[in-house]
Amino acid sequence: MSFRKVVRQSKFRHVFGQPVKTEQCYDDIRVSRVTWDSTFCAVNPSFVAIIVEASGGGAFLVLPLHKTGRIDKSYPTVCGHTGPVLDIEWCPHNDRVIASGSEDCTVMVWQIPENGLSQPLTEPVVVLEGHSKRVGIIAWHPTARNVLLSAGCDNVVLIWNVGTAEELYRLEGLHPDLIYSVSWSRDGARFCTACKDKSVRVIDPRRGTVVAEKERAHEGARPMRAIFLADGKIFTTGFSRMSERQLALWDMENLEEPMGLQELDSSNGALLPF
Repeated sequence: MSFRKVVRQSKFRHVFGQPVKTEQCYDDIRVSRVTWDSTFCAVNPSFVAIIVEASGGGAFLVLPLHKTGRIDKSYPTVCGHTGPVLDIEWCPHNDRVIASGSEDCTVMVWQIPENGLSQPLTEPVVVLEGHSKRVGIIAWHPTARNVLLSAGCDNVVLIWNVGTAEELYRLEGLHPDLIYSVSWSRDGARFCTACKDKSVRVIDPRRGTVVAEKERAHEGARPMRAIFLADGKIFTTGFSRMSERQLALWDMENLEEPMGLQELDSSNGALLPF
């Protein structure tokens, strides 16, 4: 038997990344230092948005994708929040609409001018108020227009009609501790969450019930994340009992055991899947 038949060949074995050229980077941006596990940026086909340091409130930059190079410190920002911005996400149905969640307990929705900002944007299209503690997670519905989910440190998930600023659903009592992440399924019928109690939950928002749950999806005490994949499976990142970073793949119809579990390394940083 040849060695080639015994050893599995990976098609990625000779694939290597190349560093981006300096002129294609966005330089000299003062990214926010707030203590929160977030990507701090969001991108769509027209703009890149980045949460930045700001005095007297929260702010984020919105740059046209082609505006690379050094960004002047006086470049205008979106700056309507009274507390630091924790999360931002572009609307999947309109490249000029972006939502932001903040420590000031509000969610704001903004309309960006077609050519980007020429002056600070301080007036949101709508302000959504319903959380009693800071809002660290926002997620647009993938198929329904003007539907936005927010999750706060009050362990409450709210689903909003952005057009009318009304709560469609208030989901309380489903999470006993801090919600680390929320991800919609591709069709928007359900969403999954990762919680500080180490459980992954699949929730039907219309019924307001947990339809599937996996306790102790990852044994470690550090933050974990869960996202829905396009085929309906759930992908999670977390830590083992020995603080090793892990990846896991789950079948939503049977969360007893993962379809696959991979340990990576012992780095402290939480893995943020997207």
